[in-house]
Amino acid sequence: MKRLFDVSVALALLLVFLPLILVLFVLVRVFLGSPVLFTQARPGLHGKIFNVMKFRTMTDKRDEQGYLLPDDVRLTPFGKWLRNWSLDELPQLFNVLRGDISLVGPRPLLPEYLELYTPEQARRHDVRPGITGWAQVNGRNNISWEDKFSLDVWYVDNRSFWLDMKILYMTVLRVVRPVDINQDGQATVTRFTGSTAPTGRQHSKGL
Repeated sequence: MKRLFDVSVALALLLVFLPLILVLFVLVRVFLGSPVLFTQARPGLHGKIFNVMKFRTMTDKRDEQGYLLPDDVRLTPFGKWLRNWSLDELPQLFNVLRGDISLVGPRPLLPEYLELYTPEQARRHDVRPGITGWAQVNGRNNISWEDKFSLDVWYVDNRSFWLDMKILYMTVLRVVRPVDINQDGQATVTRFTGSTAPTGRQHSKGL
């Protein structure tokens, strides 16, 4: 049932947002250059690797040695605007159609994090990742990694059609009124380097 819902809604959203997607495609090409789409390997269901698609939000500026500059330097005002309104995520609707991800589920992270998860945290891969999820509507990038993973695992254990509806509704509210985009002083999310202590966060926040 969830897969049928994902495909139906993704197709409907692509039809509705196709004009916007085309406009953004042109704007990203003008302001950020090519390639317009940013693709990156991410682990999906049971850790299977796939390529997630987003509109690019950063330049390829490098230092004199040829190394990429820090994220906060390469993230342009236009790119930040795309992220704040989650418009960079629109191409992921094609990932939904392909079956890589769901509309709702734990966000797909970097493959190198796989070996850093505790056994409990690794359970976030027991379901398909999602464009949005329980952690995103309860703090997004403004909470610790441990809290994010706790919220992800709570979703795995309590997932239902109605919980997905609630998360989608809360996501719309977050897009309309962007909050908790990043941690204070960070242009992008900090990297996960492993857990050092368990979290005591209340997983059922918002219910």
